[in-house]
Amino acid sequence: MSFVALPASSVDQPPAEETLVTNDGFFPDIDPAAVRDAARITGSITPARLRAAILSAIMTVEIDLRAFAASSIAAGHATLADIPAPQLDGQSVQLLRYQRAVALYAKAELIARHPDFDTTGAGDNRADEITPTIGELRRDAMHAIRDMLGVSRTVVDSI
Repeated sequence: MSFVALPASSVDQPPAEETLVTNDGFFPDIDPAAVRDAARITGSITPARLRAAILSAIMTVEIDLRAFAASSIAAGHATLADIPAPQLDGQSVQLLRYQRAVALYAKAELIARHPDFDTTGAGDNRADEITPTIGELRRDAMHAIRDMLGVSRTVVDSI
């Protein structure tokens, strides 16, 4: 009796061919592998779907940061990395916040479009308990953007 070893599941393996998503020049290019890692996006999401989600996330973040980018450029900062900011782990906190916002918005979109990608049949109930909701992902992305802008995370209206 013999058996054949099967290849490792592609669900846990990121695709081999993923190139940087080129940004507008002010904001940094985005590495899909870094987004996969940061947002825990499995290999079941194709490179094309991930790229589309990242592009959508970049466009969403750009809407909120358009005036910030324009005023930064006017102040003589050609890129987000040029803006003086505290450093964490050797990187500007502004770059970290931007990358976080993009990764979170990308994951929120993927969950909205492919709600089953983040679960397995046996893990559906457990996944519901530990998987962040789309609203939580978007909230955290908005927090990163508001932190970049230096504004409060809370908006209060009188009723």
